[in-house]
Amino acid sequence: MATMVSTRPRTTRGTGGGPKFPGPGGNGSPKPNGRGQGFYEPYGDRYRLGMWVALAAIVMMFTALTSAYIVRAASSDDWQKLPMPRIVLLSTVLIVFSSGTLEAARRKLRAGFQQQYARWLLLTTLLGCCFLGTQLLAWRQLVRQGVYVSTNPHSSFFYLLTAAHGVHLLGGLLAMLYLVLRSRKSDSEIVRIKNLAATDAATLYWHFMDGLWIYLFLLLFYWR
Repeated sequence: MATMVSTRPRTTRGTGGGPKFPGPGGNGSPKPNGRGQGFYEPYGDRYRLGMWVALAAIVMMFTALTSAYIVRAASSDDWQKLPMPRIVLLSTVLIVFSSGTLEAARRKLRAGFQQQYARWLLLTTLLGCCFLGTQLLAWRQLVRQGVYVSTNPHSSFFYLLTAAHGVHLLGGLLAMLYLVLRSRKSDSEIVRIKNLAATDAATLYWHFMDGLWIYLFLLLFYWR
């Protein structure tokens, strides 16, 4: 009589004590050697492609805004650079630190530590909210000083660029909240692999937002 063999992927224990993901490499990794093979590939490639398309659109938008900023600064007689609100420095520290916490969350998920992943992810979300809060405080500080959107060209671009960045960062925060809620649904291998693919895409987006903010910070306060 033929013996029936189950083909269902089995979860084993990783070297760090967490469960291993199934994978063709035999070492429990859903993405062996970083090549996007096996179980991870259909989801990871799909999420990455969608994210790169979204980032390309964002790059084009901010490239157009940067071009307008440079041309306006070079041809304007009433260009007057704003004094940098000190709280903007705190904003920069917060968003840089949040990239580190998100990377820690992603690594915990890859190692199979679901609860630690959720904690680091929640911390990243809180840091992102604090970043947006400091941006609003910077706006209020400028308003108290009598600096509005129409005060001069530089103030117009400051409000426009920081608002555009803030809206895109808010989209990233919504993705973080989604991942936090989704982290509770990890009772199967396929769900954990989907979580990993989504987290990789969200990490790419968040790191991009971090780099974009540093670029805007330098452009607004150290160029010209």
